[in-house]
Amino acid sequence: MIDFCILGAGISGSTIANLLKKKYSVLVVDKAKGVGGRASNKKINKKISFDHGLQYFTARNNLFKNYLNKLIKKRVLKEWHGNHIDFTFDHPKNRKKIIGVKGNNDLNKFLLKGINTELDNEITRIIFNGKNWKIIGKRRDYYAKSLIVSFPYYQAIKLARKYLSKKISKLNVKMEPNITLLLEQKSKKEVPFSSLRLNNKIIAWIANENSKNRFSSSAIYWTIQSSIKFSKKIINVYKKDKIFYSNQMIKEFVKIFNIKNKLKLIKIHGWKFSYSRFNTGVNCFWNQKFNIGVCGDWFIGPNAESAWLSANNLFNEINKNPPK
Repeated sequence: MIDFCILGAGISGSTIANLLKKKYSVLVVDKAKGVGGRASNKKINKKISFDHGLQYFTARNNLFKNYLNKLIKKRVLKEWHGNHIDFTFDHPKNRKKIIGVKGNNDLNKFLLKGINTELDNEITRIIFNGKNWKIIGKRRDYYAKSLIVSFPYYQAIKLARKYLSKKISKLNVKMEPNITLLLEQKSKKEVPFSSLRLNNKIIAWIANENSKNRFSSSAIYWTIQSSIKFSKKIINVYKKDKIFYSNQMIKEFVKIFNIKNKLKLIKIHGWKFSYSRFNTGVNCFWNQKFNIGVCGDWFIGPNAESAWLSANNLFNEINKNPPK
């Protein structure tokens, strides 16, 4: 029987798995077909890909900053150079933007190297029998001595409420949605920026994927993310008419840049629980009675650093109070 089953192969799940593997046997399970969670990278062929969730890594915390620098030296990550324009003036100018060498899920792949990872299996129920866990999935079930849940807040609470403290289940967490659009533009013109952050009613972020220097192409590839207001408006209905809602974003994009070249829609994707903007005052959760832990960015803040810190805090809690 496995020591720890970790649900979720995002940043927090991958980080806690990597930390625990030095001492315990570990299995990671995710419902997606690839690792990364919101750091997923969408490939459209062997060389072209989009970071369609998390756009980059940045660090305030010195521990995380040192960790990112270590992975830059290992050539897992690299700095995203170029002209990053922020018309919102809400983000520090001098903070480095770090990306994966091949895709932003390179961090997850590095963390999960050598760890048994099973994908494409959505977990629907968990049961603790007083000693061990039964983890029930749509495709297959698992058994483990201890369990870690690294899902977004609402999904974590729905699955594990019975085993969580009231403090955790009643945290005031507000997860914001996000809509991401992936486009191809047939153009040989050079784009004068790497990313653009906007105060716009529909579009909040535009990334020039070509500027990441992962591939060369005669076409331009764009990742466009919607404003919070627009995301909230369509997140529950966009799947019913993806072309209609994609066209709303495309029209705004064309209007911003006065684009005349034909744009090809690659994909529209909705992140219903993309991020939480606020710190809950709690870093993670560990219950030695049930041998269950919870970690995730939503405990601390909206970014990858928050996910990494939450996982590290959970690892410290497990070390202080090991599974019985």
